[in-house]
Amino acid sequence: MAVSRFARSTAASWVASPAFLILVFAGAGRAGAGPTPPAAKPAEDQKDPKKDEKKDEAPKKPEAAPPARANMHFVEGLGEIELPLPPLTDGIFPCTQCHEKGAPFDHSRRELNFHDEIKLEHDAEHRWCLDCHNAEDRDKLHLASGQTIEFTESYKLCGQCHGDKYRDWRAGVHGRRSGYWDGPKKYLLCVNCHWPHAPHFKPLKPEPPPRRPEENK
Repeated sequence: MAVSRFARSTAASWVASPAFLILVFAGAGRAGAGPTPPAAKPAEDQKDPKKDEKKDEAPKKPEAAPPARANMHFVEGLGEIELPLPPLTDGIFPCTQCHEKGAPFDHSRRELNFHDEIKLEHDAEHRWCLDCHNAEDRDKLHLASGQTIEFTESYKLCGQCHGDKYRDWRAGVHGRRSGYWDGPKKYLLCVNCHWPHAPHFKPLKPEPPPRRPEENK
Protein backbone atom coordinates (compact mmCIF):
# COMPACT_ATOMS: atom_id res chain seq x y z
CA MET A 1 0.00 0.00 0.00
CA ALA A 2 1.37 3.39 -0.95
CA VAL A 3 2.12 5.63 2.02
CA SER A 4 0.68 9.07 1.63
CA ARG A 5 2.91 12.09 1.49
CA PHE A 6 1.23 13.45 4.59
CA ALA A 7 2.05 10.30 6.67
CA ARG A 8 5.71 10.39 5.59
CA SER A 9 6.06 14.02 6.55
CA THR A 10 4.36 13.42 9.94
CA ALA A 11 6.73 10.55 10.79
CA ALA A 12 9.78 12.55 9.83
CA SER A 13 8.72 15.47 11.97
CA TRP A 14 8.07 13.13 14.99
CA VAL A 15 11.55 11.50 14.72
CA ALA A 16 13.17 14.89 14.69
CA SER A 17 11.17 16.12 17.70
CA PRO A 18 12.86 16.61 21.14
CA ALA A 19 10.40 14.22 22.85
CA PHE A 20 11.46 11.33 20.63
CA LEU A 21 15.14 11.96 21.31
CA ILE A 22 14.55 11.99 25.11
CA LEU A 23 12.80 8.61 24.95
CA VAL A 24 15.61 7.11 22.86
CA PHE A 25 18.39 8.30 25.18
CA ALA A 26 16.44 7.18 28.27
CA GLY A 27 16.04 3.67 26.86
CA ALA A 28 19.71 3.47 26.03
CA GLY A 29 20.60 4.48 29.57
CA ARG A 30 18.42 1.71 31.02
CA ALA A 31 19.95 -0.84 28.66
CA GLY A 32 23.48 0.11 29.74
CA ALA A 33 22.64 0.03 33.43
CA GLY A 34 21.54 -3.62 33.31
CA PRO A 35 18.30 -5.16 34.62
CA THR A 36 16.42 -3.23 37.23
CA PRO A 37 16.96 -4.85 40.68
CA PRO A 38 13.80 -6.18 42.33
CA ALA A 39 12.20 -3.93 44.86
CA ALA A 40 13.22 -4.64 48.46
CA LYS A 41 10.64 -6.60 50.44
CA PRO A 42 9.08 -4.98 53.46
CA ALA A 43 10.85 -5.68 56.73
CA GLU A 44 7.98 -7.83 57.96
CA ASP A 45 8.37 -10.21 54.97
CA GLN A 46 12.11 -10.70 55.52
CA LYS A 47 12.98 -13.84 57.50
CA ASP A 48 15.18 -13.64 60.54
CA PRO A 49 17.36 -16.81 60.59
CA LYS A 50 17.66 -16.62 64.39
CA LYS A 51 13.89 -16.58 64.75
CA ASP A 52 13.58 -19.53 62.36
CA GLU A 53 16.06 -21.49 64.48
CA LYS A 54 14.02 -20.77 67.59
CA LYS A 55 10.86 -21.97 65.86
CA ASP A 56 12.55 -25.24 64.85
CA GLU A 57 13.75 -25.90 68.40
CA ALA A 58 11.47 -28.11 70.49
CA PRO A 59 9.98 -26.31 73.49
CA LYS A 60 11.91 -27.04 76.64
CA LYS A 61 10.05 -29.14 79.15
CA PRO A 62 9.94 -27.80 82.70
CA GLU A 63 12.38 -29.52 84.97
CA ALA A 64 10.69 -32.23 86.99
CA ALA A 65 10.68 -31.81 90.73
CA PRO A 66 12.90 -34.31 92.55
CA PRO A 67 10.95 -37.36 93.65
CA ALA A 68 9.67 -37.19 97.19
CA ARG A 69 11.69 -39.32 99.57
CA ALA A 70 9.76 -42.37 100.71
CA ASN A 71 9.00 -43.08 104.36
CA MET A 72 12.37 -44.70 105.08
CA HIS A 73 13.33 -46.29 108.40
CA PHE A 74 16.50 -47.89 109.63
CA VAL A 75 15.81 -51.30 111.16
CA GLU A 76 18.66 -53.03 112.92
CA GLY A 77 19.72 -56.07 110.94
CA LEU A 78 17.74 -54.97 107.85
CA GLY A 79 19.24 -51.59 107.12
CA GLU A 80 17.12 -48.84 105.61
CA ILE A 81 13.71 -50.04 104.47
CA GLU A 82 10.59 -48.31 103.18
CA LEU A 83 7.48 -48.40 105.34
CA PRO A 84 4.03 -46.95 104.61
CA LEU A 85 2.41 -44.53 106.99
CA PRO A 86 0.08 -46.11 109.55
CA PRO A 87 -3.67 -45.75 108.90
CA LEU A 88 -4.31 -43.02 111.47
CA THR A 89 -7.87 -41.77 111.85
CA ASP A 90 -8.48 -38.36 110.31
CA GLY A 91 -9.67 -35.83 112.86
CA ILE A 92 -8.47 -37.98 115.78
CA PHE A 93 -4.70 -37.92 115.31
CA PRO A 94 -2.73 -36.17 116.64
CA CYS A 95 -4.13 -37.26 119.98
CA THR A 96 -2.67 -34.20 121.74
CA GLN A 97 -5.50 -32.17 120.22
CA CYS A 98 -7.48 -33.39 123.26
CA HIS A 99 -4.93 -35.12 125.49
CA GLU A 100 -2.57 -32.42 126.69
CA LYS A 101 1.01 -33.52 127.20
CA GLY A 102 1.89 -34.08 130.85
CA ALA A 103 -1.73 -33.80 132.02
CA PRO A 104 -2.89 -36.13 134.85
CA PHE A 105 -4.24 -39.47 133.60
CA ASP A 106 -6.24 -42.37 134.95
CA HIS A 107 -4.70 -45.86 134.58
CA SER A 108 -7.82 -47.76 135.68
CA ARG A 109 -9.82 -49.87 133.24
CA ARG A 110 -13.10 -48.19 132.46
CA GLU A 111 -15.62 -47.64 129.76
CA LEU A 112 -14.55 -44.84 127.45
CA ASN A 113 -16.92 -41.95 126.91
CA PHE A 114 -15.39 -40.60 123.70
CA HIS A 115 -13.78 -43.49 121.83
CA ASP A 116 -16.94 -45.57 122.00
CA GLU A 117 -16.33 -46.97 118.49
CA ILE A 118 -13.34 -48.92 119.84
CA LYS A 119 -14.13 -52.33 121.21
CA LEU A 120 -10.96 -53.87 122.59
CA GLU A 121 -10.64 -57.48 121.42
CA HIS A 122 -6.91 -57.83 121.79
CA ASP A 123 -6.21 -59.86 124.92
CA ALA A 124 -8.87 -57.71 126.54
CA GLU A 125 -8.63 -59.57 129.88
CA HIS A 126 -5.05 -58.42 130.41
CA ARG A 127 -4.53 -55.39 128.15
CA TRP A 128 -5.61 -51.78 128.45
CA CYS A 129 -5.14 -48.64 126.30
CA LEU A 130 -2.13 -47.35 128.24
CA ASP A 131 -0.30 -50.65 127.88
CA CYS A 132 0.51 -49.50 124.35
CA HIS A 133 -0.29 -45.77 124.22
CA ASN A 134 2.11 -43.49 126.05
CA ALA A 135 0.21 -41.71 128.83
CA GLU A 136 2.44 -38.61 128.98
CA ASP A 137 2.41 -38.07 125.19
CA ARG A 138 -0.53 -39.69 123.43
CA ASP A 139 1.03 -39.04 120.01
CA LYS A 140 3.51 -41.83 120.77
CA LEU A 141 3.47 -45.49 121.77
CA HIS A 142 5.69 -47.14 124.36
CA LEU A 143 7.37 -50.49 124.77
CA ALA A 144 7.34 -52.67 127.89
CA SER A 145 10.68 -51.12 128.82
CA GLY A 146 9.11 -47.66 128.84
CA GLN A 147 10.89 -46.56 125.67
CA THR A 148 8.66 -44.31 123.56
CA ILE A 149 8.34 -44.97 119.83
CA GLU A 150 6.52 -43.37 116.93
CA PHE A 151 3.42 -44.89 115.38
CA THR A 152 5.53 -45.62 112.32
CA GLU A 153 7.58 -48.02 114.51
CA SER A 154 4.59 -49.98 115.79
CA TYR A 155 6.16 -53.24 114.53
CA LYS A 156 8.48 -53.08 117.57
CA LEU A 157 5.48 -52.97 119.87
CA CYS A 158 3.74 -55.89 118.16
CA GLY A 159 6.95 -57.90 118.15
CA GLN A 160 7.13 -57.89 121.96
CA CYS A 161 4.30 -60.44 122.15
CA HIS A 162 4.20 -61.85 118.64
CA GLY A 163 7.84 -62.83 118.38
CA ASP A 164 7.40 -65.52 115.73
CA LYS A 165 5.43 -63.18 113.48
CA TYR A 166 8.01 -60.44 114.00
CA ARG A 167 10.77 -62.88 113.01
CA ASP A 168 8.88 -63.85 109.86
CA TRP A 169 8.11 -60.19 109.10
CA ARG A 170 11.80 -59.33 109.20
CA ALA A 171 12.57 -62.27 106.92
CA GLY A 172 9.88 -61.18 104.45
CA VAL A 173 7.78 -64.31 104.97
CA HIS A 174 4.95 -62.53 106.80
CA GLY A 175 3.63 -59.13 105.76
CA ARG A 176 3.96 -59.09 101.96
CA ARG A 177 7.44 -57.69 101.57
CA SER A 178 8.27 -56.41 98.07
CA GLY A 179 11.36 -55.08 96.36
CA TYR A 180 14.68 -56.59 95.27
CA TRP A 181 16.76 -59.43 96.62
CA ASP A 182 19.88 -57.27 96.59
CA GLY A 183 18.30 -53.82 96.60
CA PRO A 184 15.72 -51.64 98.36
CA LYS A 185 12.78 -53.37 99.98
CA LYS A 186 9.34 -52.22 101.04
CA TYR A 187 7.56 -53.66 104.06
CA LEU A 188 4.05 -53.22 105.43
CA LEU A 189 3.34 -52.37 109.03
CA CYS A 190 1.34 -54.84 111.08
CA VAL A 191 -1.48 -52.29 111.34
CA ASN A 192 -1.72 -52.02 107.56
CA CYS A 193 -3.47 -55.40 107.67
CA HIS A 194 -4.48 -55.92 111.31
CA TRP A 195 -6.72 -53.51 113.23
CA PRO A 196 -4.67 -53.12 116.43
CA HIS A 197 -7.68 -53.10 118.79
CA ALA A 198 -9.10 -56.28 117.21
CA PRO A 199 -6.33 -57.88 115.12
CA HIS A 200 -8.05 -61.17 114.29
CA PHE A 201 -9.46 -61.24 110.79
CA LYS A 202 -13.21 -61.54 110.69
CA PRO A 203 -14.60 -64.67 108.96
CA LEU A 204 -14.93 -64.21 105.23
CA LYS A 205 -17.84 -65.51 103.23
CA PRO A 206 -16.44 -67.61 100.38
CA GLU A 207 -17.34 -66.62 96.86
CA PRO A 208 -19.16 -69.17 94.67
CA PRO A 209 -16.94 -71.33 92.47
CA PRO A 210 -16.42 -70.29 88.83
CA ARG A 211 -18.95 -71.56 86.34
CA ARG A 212 -17.91 -73.99 83.67
CA PRO A 213 -18.23 -72.76 80.06
CA GLU A 214 -21.00 -75.19 79.26
CA GLU A 215 -23.00 -73.92 82.24
CA ASN A 216 -23.06 -70.39 80.78
CA LYS A 217 -25.05 -71.51 77.72
